[in-house]
Amino acid sequence: MSDNKKRILTGDRPTGKLHLGHYVGSLKNRVRLQDKYECFFIIADLHTLTTRPEKSAIEAITENAREMVLDYLAVGIDPERSTIYLQSAVPEIYELNLLFEMLVSVPRLQRLPSLKDMARNADLTEMPFGLLGYPVLQTGDILLPRAHLVPVGKDNEAHVELTREIARRFNYLYGEVFPVPDVLVGDVPTLVGTDGAAKMSKSLNNAIMLSDDPSTVAKKVRGMYTDPNRVRADVPGTVEGNPVFVYHDIFNPNTAEVDDLKARYRAGTVGDVEVKDRLAEALNVFLDPIREERRGYAEQTGLVDEVIYNGTLRMREEARATLSEVRKAMGLGGVWNGIRRKAEKVARKRDRSTDGAG
Repeated sequence: MSDNKKRILTGDRPTGKLHLGHYVGSLKNRVRLQDKYECFFIIADLHTLTTRPEKSAIEAITENAREMVLDYLAVGIDPERSTIYLQSAVPEIYELNLLFEMLVSVPRLQRLPSLKDMARNADLTEMPFGLLGYPVLQTGDILLPRAHLVPVGKDNEAHVELTREIARRFNYLYGEVFPVPDVLVGDVPTLVGTDGAAKMSKSLNNAIMLSDDPSTVAKKVRGMYTDPNRVRADVPGTVEGNPVFVYHDIFNPNTAEVDDLKARYRAGTVGDVEVKDRLAEALNVFLDPIREERRGYAEQTGLVDEVIYNGTLRMREEARATLSEVRKAMGLGGVWNGIRRKAEKVARKRDRSTDGAG
């Protein structure tokens, strides 16, 4: 990897397979930018503990991580050009997280609306300390490889702004160690789920997975939310904000077909069945090469584990270098070194006295 390239850090919590929302929100940008930037993609398993700390959830991480990395490889992320690594296997993240916690206030964290949404989606009645500090740990993730750019979905944009604040504060207090990273939001900042009520999410059961087979895609599309006021095919319908047409605009490259469907939908001369069938066809054309690539990688026994292992070793080297700079800038190394030198000096003097007495 070239030292002259700027760096990217982004990633996902290993909760299983990825969906279309992940693709348009971040994965598409990661693939596009991996030649221009030095890329670090984190399997953020520590983040899963903020809402799922139970043992059974932890035991599921290994297989979930493998499934997620298969999706990375399937969409075009190249482990020869990008570093894919396991967060919990990099000890320096724990230390950097602790140091950054000293640079941000509780009221500042409480102003982040995404944390309340996460707590609500996880059916938590109280905010755990770890969830409140989730964005601080994210800051550690971003700054540990000293990233310059962070491709994220819309819901994480405010977290990157907090990272920028902490980076500035650290540099102001201790000297220029960290770049102040920019944020890159995908062309589709938030993809609505098939239910039309919230963003696409596995936990809400409104997601189309990148690995779904054609019949599963068709079934999910048939169940999609459309215009609730359109009770019959001959009733003029609304296109704007209609999830089926949102997906057509994103995933159906046949613009003439999409324009025709929109015109007939507004006129009440096409039924939801045809509109959805055309969407299912377009989605399956889009997903076919991803599914094929995924099958090929899945057949290579041990490949995914090797990718994660090698990437984690690479990240450990970067992490050690960053923490060395952090301790030096803060003077923390000087505290221990001063005590160590004094203690060793006293021990040597004692040893000489003992030898002389003999």
